[in-house]
Amino acid sequence: MAMTASRHRGPSGSDRPRPSRPWTVHVPFGVVVLLVLAAALRILQYHWREGAVLVGVALLVGGLLRAVLPEDRVGLLAIRGKVVDVVTYAALCAAVFYIALTITGGPFDLSS
Repeated sequence: MAMTASRHRGPSGSDRPRPSRPWTVHVPFGVVVLLVLAAALRILQYHWREGAVLVGVALLVGGLLRAVLPEDRVGLLAIRGKVVDVVTYAALCAAVFYIALTITGGPFDLSS
């Protein structure tokens, strides 16, 4: 019988399997979090429209990463099934873009 996960002694002295997933599985989620933090910074600087667009970009990146990465590499971006996740990310991205880009009087308003 082959062991796929190494074992180590915990604080209670019991043997338990060591997690076999490396920390890199959380990199896609970290990218999305960094985009959201950049959006929060823009919003705090009173550029809320640009911040909202960055939130939409974060959702778009999250959806694209969820679509192209295999199940064992997607980390915390996986919530439900792949199709449901991608459709949800895309719908939320479209809603945020629509709201951010249709409000008049901002930097993206082409009529002024």
